This record gives sequence, structure tokens and C-alpha cells, in this order.
Amino acid sequence: MMAELLTLEGLLASTAVNGRDALQHLRSGLKPDVILLDLMMPIMDGWEFRREQQGDAELADIPVVVLSAFDHARTAEVRASAVLRKPLDFDQLLHLVRRYCPQTS
Repeated sequence: MMAELLTLEGLLASTAVNGRDALQHLRSGLKPDVILLDLMMPIMDGWEFRREQQGDAELADIPVVVLSAFDHARTAEVRASAVLRKPLDFDQLLHLVRRYCPQTS
């Protein structure tokens, strides 16, 4: 649903159902301006995804915005560029995404 909303705002969005799927997309050549990361995912959660992403020189520099209901202490270890608390404020999310995707402003 979030991808659909971003698309309606004129942004190109791609989705993955879990961290492993996201890494496969990224390693196949997808290079987004920003990654919106939910920490609670099946198969490979957001913490493991982030460790893998940071350990891959080709992917490590892609900014990550964490979307989570967890408190700051739990999200800090992910070392994200930004953290948005759930429930999400879509205007705030859109503002952040546009900050990392300046061509969409």
C-alpha cells in the first residue's frame, strides 16, 4: 500500500516481502535512492538485512529510513539515516523520501 501511495505522488517504488528478497533485488542491479525498511519481516528481518546491506560495498551507501513501532533504543543499532515511528505520518514519510530523491521534488 505504501508503494502505491508513493507511486501516486509521482515516485517510482519497488517492494520486497522480506529482507532476503530485498537483497536479491538490490544485488540484481536495483539501486534505489533510499530504502524504506520495516524491521519486522519474515525470513530475514530488518536488522539482518541491514547487516548484510552494510557489509556489501555495492549496497552500503544506499540510505535507509527505518519504519518501526519499536523505541529508539531498538532502532538505533540499525544505524539508519532516519527513523519514522508507526503509525506513519504519510506527509512526513513523503518529505523524507523526497529529501533522498531530489529529482522528484
